[in-house]
Amino acid sequence: MKAVGYKKSLPIDAADALIDFEAPKPEPTGRDIRVAVKAVSVNPADYNVRKRAEPPEGQIKILGYDAAGIVDAVGPEVTLFKPGDKVFYAGSIQRHGTNSEFHLVDERIVGKKPKALSFAQAAALPLTTITAWELLFDRLGAVPGKSLDPRTLLITGGAGGVGSILIQLARRLTGLTVVATATRPESQKWCLDLGAHAVIDHARPMKEQIEKLKLSPVALVASLTATDKHYKAIADFMAPQGKFGLIDNPAEFTVGMFKGKAISIHWEAMMTRSSFQTPDMIAQNHLLNDVADLIDKGVLRTTLDQTFGTINAANLKRAHALLESGKSRGKIVLEGW
Repeated sequence: MKAVGYKKSLPIDAADALIDFEAPKPEPTGRDIRVAVKAVSVNPADYNVRKRAEPPEGQIKILGYDAAGIVDAVGPEVTLFKPGDKVFYAGSIQRHGTNSEFHLVDERIVGKKPKALSFAQAAALPLTTITAWELLFDRLGAVPGKSLDPRTLLITGGAGGVGSILIQLARRLTGLTVVATATRPESQKWCLDLGAHAVIDHARPMKEQIEKLKLSPVALVASLTATDKHYKAIADFMAPQGKFGLIDNPAEFTVGMFKGKAISIHWEAMMTRSSFQTPDMIAQNHLLNDVADLIDKGVLRTTLDQTFGTINAANLKRAHALLESGKSRGKIVLEGW
């Protein structure tokens, strides 16, 4: 089967940063399903792993987490899917990635593909949607339901992949006031179109901008990028007894900044359930099925922004480069082989 991977951790502009190669077609066992991959999207996790995790000498590591495709074969313990089912999911960081024609994944972290979306549109969603959902509901404890919630949720980096779905989840499924941050005019418009009540510029002092909005207190924060640059300023204007959630890897982070206000700190890592085979691992299957239903009902929409052509090393290198530049918006998807 065709696949894309890397032998050494190299800058993305290096000739062999990603390479096309042929790999054996994997066979499903246990609760694994084998998916014929039709489309994939690219996430910061892809380039972070490429930079930091060099494969053993002589081996090639296949990257990729998001995928949409068709179930091709199933292991003997599979009960949730059958060959021919259309699915979407984010795979496990412990296994080979989705940048391959066929991919093995545990059925418990797979959802049915939304009927209203193409494979490309569906592939944009899983990793960021799981991250956003778990961060909003499991970590920050937001209350589902449209009854008025007298709190403001601040989302830093609202135009990115996670922010693009988090804005929708918070606006469509809760009564929170949603404020996103973005710097470029096109990114600010993107956030407003997705449902943010307001957008502020995180390149300028945020406290003054928040105060001018005259909204309910900022009690919940989803810090999605550059946490080390913004958390001290955010701690200054957050409401006492609030909740601060983050998903990135800040070079510097002092939790004592939040102590006086009794603000709790919450880490979200959507790979935790699959990496540790937690008893509630199947929650991601349920979550993705719920999201598929919400999309088919028109409540949520795909966060696909750009398609970069077929799945190959050259196109994936372009996608990695754009993500690493910090100038992407929404999700980048590749489709077909």
